Amino acid sequence: MNEQKTLGFICLIFSLFLVSQNCLAQDQNNPQPEQRQRGIQYVEPTVHQTKDIKFFEGMAVGVDVVGAVMYKLAYYGQLEGQLRINLKETYFPVAELGIGHSDHTDEETLLHFKTNSPYIRVGCDMNFNKDKKSKNRIYCGLRYAFTSCKFDLSGIDQVDPVWKTVVPFSYKGMNTTASWIELVFGLEAKIYKTFHIGWSARYKMRISQSTPELGEAWYLPGFGKNDTHNFGATFNLIFDI
Repeated sequence: MNEQKTLGFICLIFSLFLVSQNCLAQDQNNPQPEQRQRGIQYVEPTVHQTKDIKFFEGMAVGVDVVGAVMYKLAYYGQLEGQLRINLKETYFPVAELGIGHSDHTDEETLLHFKTNSPYIRVGCDMNFNKDKKSKNRIYCGLRYAFTSCKFDLSGIDQVDPVWKTVVPFSYKGMNTTASWIELVFGLEAKIYKTFHIGWSARYKMRISQSTPELGEAWYLPGFGKNDTHNFGATFNLIFDI
């Protein structure tokens, strides 16, 4: 049920993003009143020129809404922020920092997994939108990500088959590390002055992991459910600084 609510929220966010993109496109296609002249056909000025764009166009900070909602509604989620540099409205080096959280009991094994650990991603996006001055972006990117996760694992107490004594099954402060890469595709729209919204889809491939004696962690902060690969999405509120 929690996963259905989360999926519904993500779909709603994506729909709102598409509506905002459509509104922006309509606004750009309609010339302003002062641009209309009687008897003269209005011709939109060329927007593909980039000679006025500086090498360093500033920085931006952002927060991910999807991860925060999953943090509240699902078995796992994250609180994530990003810091991004704008180079010629084309290249965007970015660092994403977050805290991943999970508090989950498996219905079959009754094992309870809990963690609240940090992760980091670093990489770069490239803007493929020809209209650099519009501040609306279509981008692809790459991330390298890493987490050092400390977690607790507990379950049903075990009975010693020989001595018939009860042995508690509870382990705290177990450690694992993992790294992965992410392929990113995203869209971003300027809403008002320095405020943007952005959506991204991500394909994640795990490249390394340390395994404790009791086995792999059920969840990796920033990656999601532990597997060799995973998918993810973000919906970011972004502010130029």
